[in-house]
Amino acid sequence: MTHPISFRQPSVEELQSLNTIGTISYILHLIVALGALIPGVQMSAVLLIAALILDLVKNSDAEGTWHASHFKWRIRSVVIAGALYLLTAPLFLLLFLPGWIAWVIISIWFLYRIVIGFLAMNKGQPMEHTA
Repeated sequence: MTHPISFRQPSVEELQSLNTIGTISYILHLIVALGALIPGVQMSAVLLIAALILDLVKNSDAEGTWHASHFKWRIRSVVIAGALYLLTAPLFLLLFLPGWIAWVIISIWFLYRIVIGFLAMNKGQPMEHTA
């Protein structure tokens, strides 16, 4: 049996700020994820790094609120995707087609996580499974 998690209620200003930061971060992640799936339209890793830094810097502002689960979700998504890209990079360099297929699968997974998180945030819901 799961017990409902209780979150502190942020002020209206704090909630608006967290919503704005979350929206900006999700949009940056979404641009990168979509760019990774469209051949020849690779977005710069700079956008992803900017989103990651934004999440890392503002993570403490969300502590105790339902937004904290979204920060954790986005940070884990970037770290896991980055590790998978690095792990499959030799495959991509040695055998183009299998490497490209692996990178497309990783990119689809990353896009899925970003869309699921963005939809939950817009509904005002925490990410229940932040793994």
